[in-house]
Amino acid sequence: MQNTAANATNGLGDLLRRIETRDFTVGIVGMGYVGLPLAMTFAANGFHVTGFDSDPKKVEALVAGRSYIKHITHAQVAEARAGDRLSATAEFDRLGEPDAVLLCVPTPLNRNREPDMTYVEASARALARTLRPGQLVVLESTTYPGTSDELIRPILEAGGLTSGTDFYLAYSPEREDPGNKDFATGKIPKVVGGDGADALKLAQAMYDAIVPQTVPVRDLRTAEAVKLTENIFRSVNIALVNELKQVYGAMDIDVWEVIDAAKTKPFGFMAFYPGPGLGGHCIPIDPFYLTWKAREYDMSTRFIELAGEVNVSMPRQVVTKLGEALNARQRRALNGARILLVGLAYKKNVDDPRESPSFKLLDLLTDKGAEVAYHDPYIPKIPSMREYPQYAGKASVALNAETLAEFDAVLIATDHDEIDYATIADSAALVIDTRNAMAKHGYSNPRIVKA
Repeated sequence: MQNTAANATNGLGDLLRRIETRDFTVGIVGMGYVGLPLAMTFAANGFHVTGFDSDPKKVEALVAGRSYIKHITHAQVAEARAGDRLSATAEFDRLGEPDAVLLCVPTPLNRNREPDMTYVEASARALARTLRPGQLVVLESTTYPGTSDELIRPILEAGGLTSGTDFYLAYSPEREDPGNKDFATGKIPKVVGGDGADALKLAQAMYDAIVPQTVPVRDLRTAEAVKLTENIFRSVNIALVNELKQVYGAMDIDVWEVIDAAKTKPFGFMAFYPGPGLGGHCIPIDPFYLTWKAREYDMSTRFIELAGEVNVSMPRQVVTKLGEALNARQRRALNGARILLVGLAYKKNVDDPRESPSFKLLDLLTDKGAEVAYHDPYIPKIPSMREYPQYAGKASVALNAETLAEFDAVLIATDHDEIDYATIADSAALVIDTRNAMAKHGYSNPRIVKA
């Protein structure tokens, strides 16, 4: 055992030196909105990266030097391919090749709003079949505290290797913000927790090579808790302003004007804005990971759950507002009304529809008998998704005066900068604006209703 430990120590020194010289290879499992930007960041800093994905279309695109994510350009992928710094494969039996394997796979909720660890567990089992001494394994997917040491470590150790002695296990939560030009992956500090001092040292050295700062924490669970805390903070504050929107609306007070005035205070206030619900793969999901895990300790998370209830209720509030506005201004019901939903992505200026509240709006309106079309410059056709498979293939319609004349109302769900708000202001019979987009672009008339 002492000799094995000594060999591991010597191996650690060699790995650290190879990180410095960029003779250290990285494998990333899951080449989506987290994995691909991370791969490009490693490649841009001189590492060779192999992307692993079960989707052959993604692998084919990367091998051909093409991107499938809006904020990653074809030129960036082509440059990394030409420099022999990026490769891609669907062959998971090659996971033993890289020095480090980073897991960037989905962690959704099941129908009971409990963690669905299918993708994490499948990735860990695939890795376990090829795991070799000296490899670093890092989970980046958002999850509950205890995932790395309770789920991943036993799977990896089942083959006879031991974490901290034969291989290294760490957790470093992704902090990707798609579409944010000020904070690309390589500009965001990385929190790192390790299963022991050596794992922490190795993972920190690797991330130090690609980001401006690493933030080491005590252990794996602490790092896992950091990510949940970041997104629970956002979820709770968004729920607060969503509730304030309803209260102030009843008082004929514009919540957006209130928030914009309040944020001029240079301390003690952080601006969050209301919307039609929560979207993306983090904020609508992450709080429930902690809620689920807390039950194991006989703890309740009433504050978090209340925030979730408020945010989940927002699409229904918006549809109610739309129905009231149609009745008041056009003397017609939602049943049979033609509605144009503007914006399908979960946030502005991205092509990511995951967990978008627009799909819930689409569902609610359809259930009430409305005919619904959508326009989104970044999502020309709805992709196949785990949720809402019935909408796969539905195409975006053009946004012009002729098209708008066919609809009874426009519902703005996502405030992309590329939307033609002038045409909406001039030609729409009724506008229900959940993002204050019309006012932000200087348009105001009696046909525009904030919701």
